[in-house]
Amino acid sequence: MPKEARPGSGEQAKQYALERLRKAILQGEMAPAQRLVENELAESYGVTRASMRAALLDLTSEGLVERIRNRGSRVRVVTVEEAVEITECRMVLEGLCAAKAATEATDAQLDELTDLGKAMSKAVADGDPVTYSELNHDLHALIRDASGQHTAVGLLERLNAQLVRHRFQLALRPGRPQQSLSEHLAVIEAIRARDPQAAETAVRAHLSSVIDALRAD
Repeated sequence: MPKEARPGSGEQAKQYALERLRKAILQGEMAPAQRLVENELAESYGVTRASMRAALLDLTSEGLVERIRNRGSRVRVVTVEEAVEITECRMVLEGLCAAKAATEATDAQLDELTDLGKAMSKAVADGDPVTYSELNHDLHALIRDASGQHTAVGLLERLNAQLVRHRFQLALRPGRPQQSLSEHLAVIEAIRARDPQAAETAVRAHLSSVIDALRAD
């Protein structure tokens, strides 16, 4: 990356380091429990240790990083029990967003939902769980966006960031994409029918299934 895009210090440097490190964690480039050494990361990203320390503190508040006494920082490990609790919270917020999307979505957004449903069906038929997982993420993001419920969206983005590893593992489990697909298609159908109650019920049913799958680990 050009040197001018990598500010060495100050708020811009912290934000640069924060965005890069967050992306690395969310994309699985850094494993759970991996140590995050300030000076190594600072040198790698071309920022000061103070900027990197500030970025790590922000990621700690987001639940992506944890500080271990006398041992520094590491990528936070989200246990199955925590993942279940987070998903229980998602049931309420995602249900709200789906209900709102059923009444607020534009015709263009409804068409995009349909296209995503078709793409997800193709990914399952092709036996491509990685693409299916990515489309799954896109579908939920579109529903949140269509809802217009900004407070719920902000909370969900923070919760979902902590579930990346578990979501990817579920997508790779044999038979899980096929089951998940029918649940997602039910959500799409309810939103397209502009039936908020059915949309909320469908999302809750899907996330209840996710909880069952998490507990089966």
